[in-house]
Amino acid sequence: MYVIRATLSEEARRKALDKIQAGITQHGGEIVKIHDHGRRRLAYPIEGHREGHYYIVYFNLIPAAIEELWQEYHLNEDLVRFVTLRTDKVLEKIEFKVLEEVQ
Repeated sequence: MYVIRATLSEEARRKALDKIQAGITQHGGEIVKIHDHGRRRLAYPIEGHREGHYYIVYFNLIPAAIEELWQEYHLNEDLVRFVTLRTDKVLEKIEFKVLEEVQ
């Protein structure tokens, strides 16, 4: 899952996602599916960001290349947060539970 800065224009956000996809394919990976979950409030502020644009990207890649991707991600100022998990199943539809507003 990738959280991209919500303050980016649509074109800049598209370029940021393209850069993520290019990194995966340049390391020999294959993009399987992308879920765009749009702009959402973060569970907690991250480096001053309260919102982000969420993408869930399913891809195949050798595990050794993931560390190289992470190093690139840490240099990408458009990424607010990212997490890489292994899964055996690609979901066709993903829904987030709405968080209640904390007063």
